Amino acid sequence: MDLNKNLEKYADLIVNIGLGLHAGDKLGIRLSEHSLPLARLVAKRAYEKGVSEIDLDFSDDSITLDRFLHAPDEAFESFPEYRVNFLENRYKDNFNVLSLAAPNPDLLKPADPARIAQWQKVAGKANKPLMAYTMQNRVKWCIAAVACPAWAKAAFPELPEEEAMEKLWKNIFLATRIDQDDPIQAWEDHDRELKKHEKFLNEARFDRVHYKGPGTDLMVGMVKNHVWKGGSGFSQKGDRFFANIPTEEVFSMPDADRVDGTLRATMPLSVRGQIVDDFHFVFKDGKVVEYDAGVGKQILDDLLAMDEGARRLGEIALVADNSPISNTGVLFKNTLFDENASCHFALGAAYTENLVGSTERSEEENRKLGMNNSLIHVDFMVGSKDVTVTGIKEDGTEIVLLKDGDWQI
Repeated sequence: MDLNKNLEKYADLIVNIGLGLHAGDKLGIRLSEHSLPLARLVAKRAYEKGVSEIDLDFSDDSITLDRFLHAPDEAFESFPEYRVNFLENRYKDNFNVLSLAAPNPDLLKPADPARIAQWQKVAGKANKPLMAYTMQNRVKWCIAAVACPAWAKAAFPELPEEEAMEKLWKNIFLATRIDQDDPIQAWEDHDRELKKHEKFLNEARFDRVHYKGPGTDLMVGMVKNHVWKGGSGFSQKGDRFFANIPTEEVFSMPDADRVDGTLRATMPLSVRGQIVDDFHFVFKDGKVVEYDAGVGKQILDDLLAMDEGARRLGEIALVADNSPISNTGVLFKNTLFDENASCHFALGAAYTENLVGSTERSEEENRKLGMNNSLIHVDFMVGSKDVTVTGIKEDGTEIVLLKDGDWQI
Protein backbone atom coordinates (compact mmCIF):
# COMPACT_ATOMS: atom_id res chain seq x y z
CA MET A 1 0.00 0.00 0.00
CA ASP A 2 1.35 3.41 -1.01
CA LEU A 3 0.24 5.50 1.99
CA ASN A 4 1.41 8.85 0.61
CA LYS A 5 -0.36 8.35 -2.72
CA ASN A 6 -3.57 7.31 -0.97
CA LEU A 7 -3.40 10.31 1.36
CA GLU A 8 -3.15 12.57 -1.68
CA LYS A 9 -6.24 10.92 -3.18
CA TYR A 10 -7.97 11.24 0.20
CA ALA A 11 -7.23 14.97 0.32
CA ASP A 12 -8.56 15.40 -3.21
CA LEU A 13 -11.77 13.60 -2.24
CA ILE A 14 -12.27 15.73 0.88
CA VAL A 15 -11.72 19.00 -0.96
CA ASN A 16 -13.71 18.21 -4.11
CA ILE A 17 -16.45 15.87 -2.86
CA GLY A 18 -16.56 16.20 0.90
CA LEU A 19 -16.61 20.00 1.00
CA GLY A 20 -16.89 21.06 -2.64
CA LEU A 21 -14.51 23.94 -1.95
CA HIS A 22 -14.22 26.84 -4.39
CA ALA A 23 -13.09 30.44 -4.62
CA GLY A 24 -14.63 32.56 -1.91
CA ASP A 25 -14.76 29.78 0.68
CA LYS A 26 -12.90 29.82 3.97
CA LEU A 27 -12.12 26.72 6.00
CA GLY A 28 -11.70 25.75 9.63
CA ILE A 29 -9.89 22.44 10.21
CA ARG A 30 -10.15 20.50 13.47
CA LEU A 31 -7.09 18.31 13.81
CA SER A 32 -4.60 16.56 16.08
CA GLU A 33 -0.98 15.54 15.69
CA HIS A 34 -2.08 12.38 13.86
CA SER A 35 -4.12 14.26 11.26
CA LEU A 36 -1.55 16.97 10.53
CA PRO A 37 -0.07 15.27 7.40
CA LEU A 38 -3.53 14.94 5.83
CA ALA A 39 -4.48 18.46 6.95
CA ARG A 40 -1.45 19.84 5.11
CA LEU A 41 -2.47 18.09 1.91
CA VAL A 42 -6.06 19.30 2.27
CA ALA A 43 -4.88 22.86 2.91
CA LYS A 44 -2.68 22.90 -0.19
CA ARG A 45 -5.51 21.69 -2.42
CA ALA A 46 -7.99 24.05 -0.77
CA TYR A 47 -5.77 27.04 -1.50
CA GLU A 48 -5.37 25.80 -5.08
CA LYS A 49 -9.18 25.78 -5.37
CA GLY A 50 -9.35 29.44 -4.36
CA VAL A 51 -9.97 29.16 -0.60
CA SER A 52 -8.71 32.41 0.87
CA GLU A 53 -8.15 31.51 4.52
CA ILE A 54 -7.68 28.39 6.66
CA ASP A 55 -7.95 28.40 10.44
CA LEU A 56 -6.80 25.48 12.61
CA ASP A 57 -8.32 24.06 15.82
CA PHE A 58 -5.73 21.76 17.39
CA SER A 59 -6.39 19.18 20.09
CA ASP A 60 -4.19 16.60 21.78
CA ASP A 61 -5.41 13.43 23.50
CA SER A 62 -2.76 13.48 26.22
CA ILE A 63 -3.54 17.08 27.19
CA THR A 64 -7.29 16.38 27.07
CA LEU A 65 -6.94 13.39 29.42
CA ASP A 66 -4.64 15.28 31.80
CA ARG A 67 -7.24 18.02 32.07
CA PHE A 68 -9.86 15.54 33.24
CA LEU A 69 -7.41 13.87 35.61
CA HIS A 70 -5.68 16.87 37.17
CA ALA A 71 -7.43 20.20 36.49
CA PRO A 72 -9.24 21.88 39.42
CA ASP A 73 -12.99 21.42 39.79
CA GLU A 74 -13.72 24.97 38.67
CA ALA A 75 -12.30 24.12 35.22
CA PHE A 76 -15.47 22.12 34.57
CA GLU A 77 -18.00 24.63 35.88
CA SER A 78 -18.13 27.04 32.93
CA PHE A 79 -17.29 27.21 29.23
CA PRO A 80 -15.28 30.19 27.95
CA GLU A 81 -17.69 32.69 26.40
CA TYR A 82 -14.96 34.09 24.16
CA ARG A 83 -14.57 30.65 22.56
CA VAL A 84 -18.23 30.41 21.60
CA ASN A 85 -18.18 33.97 20.27
CA PHE A 86 -15.05 33.28 18.24
CA LEU A 87 -16.45 30.14 16.64
CA GLU A 88 -19.80 31.74 15.85
CA ASN A 89 -18.12 34.77 14.29
CA ARG A 90 -15.99 32.43 12.24
CA TYR A 91 -19.09 30.70 10.88
CA LYS A 92 -20.64 34.09 10.11
CA ASP A 93 -17.47 35.00 8.21
CA ASN A 94 -18.10 32.23 5.64
CA PHE A 95 -15.94 29.57 7.27
CA ASN A 96 -16.89 25.96 6.56
CA VAL A 97 -15.59 23.21 8.80
CA LEU A 98 -13.62 19.99 8.35
CA SER A 99 -13.09 17.57 11.24
CA LEU A 100 -10.17 15.19 10.75
CA ALA A 101 -10.90 12.71 13.52
CA ALA A 102 -8.19 10.44 14.90
CA PRO A 103 -10.18 8.88 17.73
CA ASN A 104 -9.07 7.01 20.81
CA PRO A 105 -12.17 4.99 21.78
CA ASP A 106 -10.96 4.56 25.39
CA LEU A 107 -9.35 7.97 25.92
CA LEU A 108 -11.35 9.01 28.99
CA LYS A 109 -11.64 5.56 30.57
CA PRO A 110 -9.34 6.57 33.50
CA ALA A 111 -11.27 9.81 34.13
CA ASP A 112 -13.97 10.46 36.73
CA PRO A 113 -17.38 9.87 35.06
CA ALA A 114 -18.89 12.70 37.12
CA ARG A 115 -16.40 15.16 35.67
CA ILE A 116 -17.09 13.97 32.15
CA ALA A 117 -20.84 14.29 32.65
CA GLN A 118 -20.47 17.74 34.19
CA TRP A 119 -18.35 18.99 31.31
CA GLN A 120 -20.67 17.49 28.68
CA LYS A 121 -23.59 19.42 30.12
CA VAL A 122 -21.68 22.69 30.52
CA ALA A 123 -20.09 22.52 27.07
CA GLY A 124 -23.32 21.32 25.46
CA LYS A 125 -25.33 24.26 26.77
CA ALA A 126 -22.67 26.79 25.84
CA ASN A 127 -22.21 25.42 22.32
CA LYS A 128 -25.86 24.89 21.47
CA PRO A 129 -26.00 28.04 19.25
CA LEU A 130 -23.11 26.60 17.25
CA MET A 131 -24.89 23.29 16.59
CA ALA A 132 -27.36 25.09 14.34
CA TYR A 133 -24.67 25.92 11.80
CA THR A 134 -24.09 22.24 11.01
CA MET A 135 -27.44 20.69 12.04
CA GLN A 136 -29.17 23.19 9.71
CA ASN A 137 -26.47 23.06 6.99
CA ARG A 138 -25.88 26.79 7.22
CA VAL A 139 -22.29 25.97 6.26
CA LYS A 140 -20.60 23.09 4.50
CA TRP A 141 -19.19 20.56 6.95
CA CYS A 142 -17.42 17.24 6.67
CA ILE A 143 -16.04 14.62 9.03
CA ALA A 144 -13.28 12.29 7.81
CA ALA A 145 -11.13 9.88 9.79
CA VAL A 146 -7.40 9.45 10.24
CA ALA A 147 -5.65 6.36 11.62
CA CYS A 148 -3.80 6.71 14.91
CA PRO A 149 -2.09 4.13 17.17
CA ALA A 150 -4.76 4.15 19.89
CA TRP A 151 -7.57 3.60 17.40
CA ALA A 152 -5.60 0.94 15.53
CA LYS A 153 -4.95 -0.93 18.78
CA ALA A 154 -8.64 -0.78 19.71
CA ALA A 155 -9.72 -2.09 16.31
CA PHE A 156 -6.97 -4.75 15.98
CA PRO A 157 -5.77 -5.58 19.51
CA GLU A 158 -4.06 -8.78 18.39
CA LEU A 159 -1.60 -6.97 16.07
CA PRO A 160 1.63 -5.06 16.78
CA GLU A 161 1.18 -1.29 16.42
CA GLU A 162 2.79 -0.94 12.99
CA GLU A 163 0.73 -3.77 11.49
CA ALA A 164 -2.44 -2.50 13.16
CA MET A 165 -1.88 0.97 11.71
CA GLU A 166 -1.31 -0.41 8.23
CA LYS A 167 -4.45 -2.56 8.46
CA LEU A 168 -6.54 0.34 9.75
CA TRP A 169 -5.39 2.64 6.95
CA LYS A 170 -6.12 -0.09 4.40
CA ASN A 171 -9.68 -0.45 5.72
CA ILE A 172 -10.21 3.32 5.86
CA PHE A 173 -9.23 3.52 2.20
CA LEU A 174 -11.55 0.62 1.33
CA ALA A 175 -14.47 2.17 3.18
CA THR A 176 -13.98 5.57 1.58
CA ARG A 177 -13.37 4.17 -1.93
CA ILE A 178 -9.88 5.64 -2.01
CA ASP A 179 -8.60 2.23 -3.12
CA GLN A 180 -10.39 2.65 -6.45
CA ASP A 181 -8.72 4.13 -9.55
CA ASP A 182 -11.01 7.16 -9.58
CA PRO A 183 -12.45 7.75 -6.07
CA ILE A 184 -14.29 10.90 -7.10
CA GLN A 185 -16.16 9.10 -9.88
CA ALA A 186 -16.83 6.19 -7.51
CA TRP A 187 -18.43 8.64 -5.09
CA GLU A 188 -20.54 10.19 -7.84
CA ASP A 189 -21.81 6.71 -8.77
CA HIS A 190 -22.42 5.90 -5.11
CA ASP A 191 -24.35 9.13 -4.62
CA ARG A 192 -26.68 8.26 -7.49
CA GLU A 193 -27.49 4.89 -5.87
CA LEU A 194 -28.26 6.50 -2.51
CA LYS A 195 -30.48 9.05 -4.24
CA LYS A 196 -32.54 6.20 -5.75
CA HIS A 197 -33.36 4.91 -2.26
CA GLU A 198 -33.97 8.46 -1.06
CA LYS A 199 -36.46 9.01 -3.90
CA PHE A 200 -38.34 5.77 -3.20
CA LEU A 201 -38.66 6.47 0.51
CA ASN A 202 -39.82 10.04 -0.01
CA GLU A 203 -42.46 8.95 -2.52
CA ALA A 204 -43.66 6.11 -0.26
CA ARG A 205 -44.64 8.50 2.58
CA PHE A 206 -44.47 5.88 5.33
CA ASP A 207 -46.34 6.67 8.53
CA ARG A 208 -44.12 4.41 10.63
CA VAL A 209 -41.21 1.97 10.38
CA HIS A 210 -41.04 -1.40 12.17
CA TYR A 211 -37.78 -3.00 13.32
CA LYS A 212 -37.84 -6.71 14.18
CA GLY A 213 -34.88 -8.83 15.27
CA PRO A 214 -33.21 -10.50 18.27
CA GLY A 215 -34.04 -8.33 21.28
CA THR A 216 -35.70 -5.75 19.03
CA ASP A 217 -39.37 -5.14 18.32
CA LEU A 218 -39.72 -1.41 17.76
CA MET A 219 -42.34 0.73 16.03
CA VAL A 220 -41.06 4.14 14.99
CA GLY A 221 -43.56 6.79 13.95
CA MET A 222 -42.40 9.33 11.38
CA VAL A 223 -43.15 13.05 11.58
CA LYS A 224 -45.62 14.40 9.05
CA ASN A 225 -43.85 15.95 6.06
CA HIS A 226 -40.63 14.13 6.87
CA VAL A 227 -37.85 14.09 4.29
CA TRP A 228 -35.38 11.26 3.69
CA LYS A 229 -31.83 12.29 2.79
CA GLY A 230 -28.93 10.21 1.52
CA GLY A 231 -25.53 10.97 0.05
CA SER A 232 -24.79 14.55 -0.86
CA GLY A 233 -26.55 17.52 0.68
CA PHE A 234 -26.60 21.26 0.11
CA SER A 235 -25.67 24.21 2.28
CA GLN A 236 -28.07 27.12 2.66
CA LYS A 237 -26.04 28.88 -0.04
CA GLY A 238 -26.73 25.99 -2.41
CA ASP A 239 -23.26 24.40 -2.35
CA ARG A 240 -23.09 20.61 -2.54
CA PHE A 241 -21.15 18.67 0.09
CA PHE A 242 -20.96 15.31 1.92
CA ALA A 243 -21.14 15.63 5.71
CA ASN A 244 -19.59 12.20 6.32
CA ILE A 245 -16.77 10.39 4.55
CA PRO A 246 -17.71 7.57 4.41
CA THR A 247 -21.50 7.56 4.15
CA GLU A 248 -23.87 4.71 3.31
CA GLU A 249 -27.03 5.90 5.05
CA VAL A 250 -30.41 7.24 4.02
CA PHE A 251 -31.78 9.06 7.07
CA SER A 252 -34.87 10.92 8.22
CA MET A 253 -36.76 12.24 11.24
CA PRO A 254 -38.70 10.01 13.62
CA ASP A 255 -41.56 11.49 15.62
CA ALA A 256 -40.08 12.07 19.08
CA ASP A 257 -43.43 11.15 20.66
CA ARG A 258 -44.30 8.04 18.60
CA VAL A 259 -41.67 5.40 19.35
CA ASP A 260 -42.69 2.25 21.21
CA GLY A 261 -41.09 -1.10 21.97
CA THR A 262 -37.71 -2.65 22.64
CA LEU A 263 -34.46 -1.93 20.86
CA ARG A 264 -31.12 -3.73 21.23
CA ALA A 265 -27.87 -2.29 19.93
CA THR A 266 -25.91 -4.57 17.62
CA MET A 267 -22.48 -2.93 17.99
CA PRO A 268 -20.52 -1.24 20.77
CA LEU A 269 -20.80 2.54 20.98
CA SER A 270 -17.73 4.74 21.35
CA VAL A 271 -18.85 8.05 22.77
CA ARG A 272 -16.60 10.85 24.03
CA GLY A 273 -13.65 8.59 24.74
CA GLN A 274 -15.64 5.82 26.44
CA ILE A 275 -17.19 2.50 25.35
CA VAL A 276 -20.79 1.32 25.88
CA ASP A 277 -21.60 -2.26 24.92
CA ASP A 278 -24.35 -4.89 25.21
CA PHE A 279 -27.06 -2.29 25.73
CA HIS A 280 -30.77 -1.92 25.06
CA PHE A 281 -33.63 0.55 25.44
CA VAL A 282 -37.36 0.32 26.05
CA PHE A 283 -39.41 3.18 24.56
CA LYS A 284 -42.94 4.28 25.44
CA ASP A 285 -44.60 7.24 23.72
CA GLY A 286 -41.22 8.20 22.29
CA LYS A 287 -39.32 8.25 25.57
CA VAL A 288 -36.72 5.83 26.96
CA VAL A 289 -38.39 4.41 30.07
CA GLU A 290 -35.95 1.54 30.72
CA TYR A 291 -32.39 0.72 29.68
CA ASP A 292 -29.33 -1.28 30.64
CA ALA A 293 -25.81 -2.01 29.44
CA GLY A 294 -23.32 -4.78 30.06
CA VAL A 295 -20.51 -2.25 29.72
CA GLY A 296 -20.77 1.50 30.33
CA LYS A 297 -24.13 1.79 32.08
CA GLN A 298 -22.95 4.95 33.87
CA ILE A 299 -22.17 6.53 30.50
CA LEU A 300 -25.76 5.93 29.38
CA ASP A 301 -26.99 7.33 32.72
CA ASP A 302 -25.12 10.56 32.06
CA LEU A 303 -26.13 10.84 28.41
CA LEU A 304 -29.82 10.30 29.08
CA ALA A 305 -29.75 12.79 31.95
CA MET A 306 -28.42 15.58 29.72
CA ASP A 307 -31.90 17.00 29.03
CA GLU A 308 -35.45 15.86 28.24
CA GLY A 309 -34.67 15.37 24.55
CA ALA A 310 -31.75 13.06 25.29
CA ARG A 311 -34.24 10.26 26.04
CA ARG A 312 -35.90 10.57 22.62
CA LEU A 313 -34.85 9.84 19.05
CA GLY A 314 -33.77 12.52 16.60
CA GLU A 315 -32.64 10.42 13.64
CA ILE A 316 -33.56 7.17 11.91
CA ALA A 317 -31.06 5.85 9.36
CA LEU A 318 -31.24 2.89 6.99
CA VAL A 319 -28.00 1.23 5.87
CA ALA A 320 -27.50 -1.89 3.76
CA ASP A 321 -25.23 -4.64 5.06
CA ASN A 322 -23.65 -4.99 1.61
CA SER A 323 -21.39 -1.93 1.64
CA PRO A 324 -17.64 -1.35 1.52
CA ILE A 325 -17.59 -0.68 5.27
CA SER A 326 -19.61 -3.70 6.30
CA ASN A 327 -17.75 -5.89 3.84
CA THR A 328 -14.45 -5.17 5.58
CA GLY A 329 -15.77 -7.26 8.48
CA VAL A 330 -14.09 -4.82 10.87
CA LEU A 331 -15.65 -3.49 14.05
CA PHE A 332 -14.05 -0.03 13.91
CA LYS A 333 -15.19 1.10 17.37
CA ASN A 334 -15.74 4.48 15.76
CA THR A 335 -19.24 5.78 15.09
CA LEU A 336 -18.39 7.44 11.76
CA PHE A 337 -17.56 4.01 10.34
CA ASP A 338 -19.73 1.66 12.37
CA GLU A 339 -22.90 3.71 11.80
CA ASN A 340 -22.34 3.37 8.07
CA ALA A 341 -22.09 -0.39 8.34
CA SER A 342 -25.42 -0.71 10.13
CA CYS A 343 -28.89 0.76 10.45
CA HIS A 344 -28.80 3.21 13.32
CA PHE A 345 -30.69 5.75 15.37
CA ALA A 346 -29.55 8.88 17.16
CA LEU A 347 -30.61 9.95 20.61
CA GLY A 348 -31.09 13.70 20.84
CA ALA A 349 -31.31 16.52 18.33
CA ALA A 350 -32.85 16.10 14.89
CA TYR A 351 -31.62 17.60 11.61
CA THR A 352 -33.77 20.41 10.21
CA GLU A 353 -33.31 19.16 6.63
CA ASN A 354 -35.48 16.13 7.52
CA LEU A 355 -38.65 18.18 8.07
CA VAL A 356 -40.28 20.41 5.48
CA GLY A 357 -40.36 24.06 6.57
CA SER A 358 -38.49 23.50 9.83
CA THR A 359 -36.13 26.46 9.39
CA GLU A 360 -39.12 28.79 9.02
CA ARG A 361 -40.62 27.80 12.39
CA SER A 362 -39.53 28.27 15.96
CA GLU A 363 -37.94 25.47 17.98
CA GLU A 364 -41.14 25.19 20.02
CA GLU A 365 -43.33 24.94 16.91
CA ASN A 366 -41.13 22.22 15.44
CA ARG A 367 -41.20 20.31 18.72
CA LYS A 368 -45.02 20.23 18.60
CA LEU A 369 -44.71 18.56 15.19
CA GLY A 370 -42.50 15.82 16.63
CA MET A 371 -39.01 17.20 15.95
CA ASN A 372 -36.71 16.41 18.85
CA ASN A 373 -34.50 19.01 20.46
CA SER A 374 -31.50 18.29 22.68
CA LEU A 375 -27.94 19.26 23.53
CA ILE A 376 -26.75 15.86 22.28
CA HIS A 377 -26.85 13.87 19.05
CA VAL A 378 -25.47 10.38 19.67
CA ASP A 379 -25.72 7.68 16.99
CA PHE A 380 -25.89 4.02 17.96
CA MET A 381 -26.08 0.93 15.76
CA VAL A 382 -29.11 -1.38 15.61
CA GLY A 383 -28.90 -3.18 12.26
CA SER A 384 -27.68 -6.62 11.26
CA LYS A 385 -28.53 -9.48 8.91
CA ASP A 386 -31.01 -10.64 11.55
CA VAL A 387 -32.97 -7.37 11.69
CA THR A 388 -35.86 -6.79 9.26
CA VAL A 389 -37.04 -3.24 8.61
CA THR A 390 -40.56 -2.67 7.25
CA GLY A 391 -42.19 0.57 6.18
CA ILE A 392 -45.91 0.93 6.97
CA LYS A 393 -48.22 3.46 5.31
CA GLU A 394 -51.20 5.13 6.95
CA ASP A 395 -53.56 2.68 5.22
CA GLY A 396 -51.65 -0.29 6.66
CA THR A 397 -49.75 -1.19 3.49
CA GLU A 398 -46.41 -2.79 4.40
CA ILE A 399 -43.23 -2.77 2.31
CA VAL A 400 -40.08 -4.59 3.46
CA LEU A 401 -37.19 -2.15 3.17
CA LEU A 402 -34.28 -4.21 4.52
CA LYS A 403 -34.09 -7.96 5.01
CA ASP A 404 -31.08 -10.20 5.63
CA GLY A 405 -29.17 -6.95 5.87
CA ASP A 406 -29.81 -5.74 2.33
CA TRP A 407 -32.15 -3.36 0.50
CA GLN A 408 -35.38 -4.88 -0.77
CA ILE A 409 -36.43 -1.73 -2.68
